[in-house]
Amino acid sequence: MKFQHISLLLFALLLSLASLSAAEPSNSQAKPNIILIIADDLGPGDLSCAGATKIKTPNIDRLAAEGVRFTQGYAPSATCTPSRYSLLTGEYAWRQKAKSNSILDGDAPLCIEPGRLTLPAMLRAANYQTGIVGKWHLGLGDGRTKVDFNNEVKPGPLEVGFDYCHIIPATVDRVPSVWIENHQVLGLDPADPIEVSYLAKIGDEPTGLERPDLLKQGADKQHSCTIINGTSRIGYMKGGIAARFKDEELASTVVAKSIEFIEQQKDKPFFLEVGLFEPHVPRVAEKPFVGSSGTGVRGDVIQQIDWEVGEILKALDRLQLANNTLVVFTSDNGPILFDGYYDRSVEDLNGHQPTSGLRGWKYLTFEGGCRVPFIARWPEHIQPRVSEQMISLVDCFATLAKIVDHEIAADAAMDSLDCQPRCWEIPIRTFVPKLCFTALAMRSRSARATGNIFPPPPKRVQVASAVVRTHPTLGLLPRTSPSQCCSISLPIQTSSATFSQCIPTRRASWLGNWNSSSPKAIQRNRLQQHAE
Repeated sequence: MKFQHISLLLFALLLSLASLSAAEPSNSQAKPNIILIIADDLGPGDLSCAGATKIKTPNIDRLAAEGVRFTQGYAPSATCTPSRYSLLTGEYAWRQKAKSNSILDGDAPLCIEPGRLTLPAMLRAANYQTGIVGKWHLGLGDGRTKVDFNNEVKPGPLEVGFDYCHIIPATVDRVPSVWIENHQVLGLDPADPIEVSYLAKIGDEPTGLERPDLLKQGADKQHSCTIINGTSRIGYMKGGIAARFKDEELASTVVAKSIEFIEQQKDKPFFLEVGLFEPHVPRVAEKPFVGSSGTGVRGDVIQQIDWEVGEILKALDRLQLANNTLVVFTSDNGPILFDGYYDRSVEDLNGHQPTSGLRGWKYLTFEGGCRVPFIARWPEHIQPRVSEQMISLVDCFATLAKIVDHEIAADAAMDSLDCQPRCWEIPIRTFVPKLCFTALAMRSRSARATGNIFPPPPKRVQVASAVVRTHPTLGLLPRTSPSQCCSISLPIQTSSATFSQCIPTRRASWLGNWNSSSPKAIQRNRLQQHAE
């Protein structure tokens, strides 16, 4: 009996040890939480950690000091919707032919096909809770019928991989000016239904053209449709008075909803995309930030961005999640000063350089249109430093898939490269295509080229000398040679290079299967060269 009793004790001890070994890993060993913060129209020179002297961004500076700041971060496009499409799909926007993914109106249909693998869907398959707060701008509805903002608004974020959303449909300057949570417009009075039109005026509310005296900021013709909260918008809106957002409360709402999601999901891995509205127009700073920068309202709302980032970082610290949370901060495209509203963004610049001296702005494929801040912090995993490695928003898909150990199917995220070998210490990406409307440019380590993509690109695209059209008020160089279709930041190759000579592809692309180079082969070769 004594021997039996000892055997039972040993058996119980073994069971206990087995249960301990099978238990959930500690917080430091678990899959990281992931927060992706995307500013809107923020330039590489808009942060004090990148050299800005007038604008102060201490919280983003802290993020950079504790992580890696890429000096060659790129948006895939010089405008918003195509960049956000590439971020979520791992695919350059020009490849998608079925749906429009140019700058979408607020009633445009969803430009990501429901059911395809997206970044949030991939992370959800890896047992993440996924959410998005703030700017969406990838369309809503199926396109077969006009989106009805008075009933369930779908398909949308929840149909392409997000478990939760608290968004505005497009940009702040486009109607409808409402918040949508999951499938419902918040605060909507059924007796006051919403109607939206981008074709003709509806309702009897005044427009900016009719009543400029009611405006807080003057606007050009495009931005002079229905006046909402003292600001005229692009497009016409009728009804939904109680549901309309207030511009001066947008930032606080983004912070509150982001922290609420983090608090609710703190005990399990989560992915949160935070779509900030600043410094996109119309620029409206909350009271604590009015006049705070010395560079006008654009600088004020950038300092507001810094506050938003700081509040999210404070929440991570308070909840003891910071050490196991990867925080990425970036922008959807480069900066712009005047963008439809007469807010004195040009006159009040006060010597500030949003592009860090790079040529061009948003809407152009010059470096200034696509070079963006790109910062990543993951304590104990990323060595703090400044990196000259090229990285693009399109790379987030493959990089995060590798981090969470999720295999990407052969037909998914075809343009996304895993840029994190040895925590982003080894350069992987050697080229960055840049898109804007119908102009396409390529930036590589040794050469740049531009090509015109009318009609859809053939297998070989000759360098064009007249692709990017300049505007005299922007102060760009005269358009006289292929070199002047490129940025001025690095030496430029002016020979008749072709895209097919310059761009290796992840898989088969519109350039054809270039030397059968897969990203895995490219990465394997580079890692081998690094080891040697």
